[in-house]
Amino acid sequence: MATTKSSGERVQQKGRTRSALLSAAITLVSAGSAPSVAEVADAAKVSRRTAYRYFPTQEQLLVEASLEGVRGIISGAIEGNGGVGKAGKGAADIEARLDRVVHAMQQSAAENEQLLRSMIRLTVGTRPDPKRLKRGYRRIELIAQALAPAKKELWKRRYERLVSALSLCMGIEALIILRDLRGLSENDAEDVSRWAARTLLRESLLEAAPKRKRK
Repeated sequence: MATTKSSGERVQQKGRTRSALLSAAITLVSAGSAPSVAEVADAAKVSRRTAYRYFPTQEQLLVEASLEGVRGIISGAIEGNGGVGKAGKGAADIEARLDRVVHAMQQSAAENEQLLRSMIRLTVGTRPDPKRLKRGYRRIELIAQALAPAKKELWKRRYERLVSALSLCMGIEALIILRDLRGLSENDAEDVSRWAARTLLRESLLEAAPKRKRK
């Protein structure tokens, strides 16, 4: 038990350290600078050696800070904050929630395209570390938040399949495919991503409909 507790505490401490570094980076970037890893470490009151373990390069740190900075904005948009209007639990409302996620994510991907391409270049050849957060974890969290009102009616297997399918429709990977392979503009690429997400959601809800009627 003591070992398990100690392990859990270490994980929590790592999470707090990472959050402190990202928070400091976001503050510095918002002030108009492009801080180095060392500068962020100093601002977060974390040792530089520790900071470099979390973020070996300035590029990785700035990409993560950028993504973390927009996550709160996207999360608020899902719920209809900022004058968009509250979303309910009907199919049209769930579709609106999801559409806001895709729109915000693809806007962010386009605005940070070069940095995100660099992130992929830096991480694609690295074997995933189960002890660290997976690249793209924010995307899954936001998809789950958007689909939350429909989770029960979709049932677990269909819900998980939909989350997996939707993860292909958004983010920098989707933008790269549509821009590089299809030659689309940023706006057209976003339109395709939003259409694909809507289609997947509608089909999943349609599949779930007979089960709802039998209840």
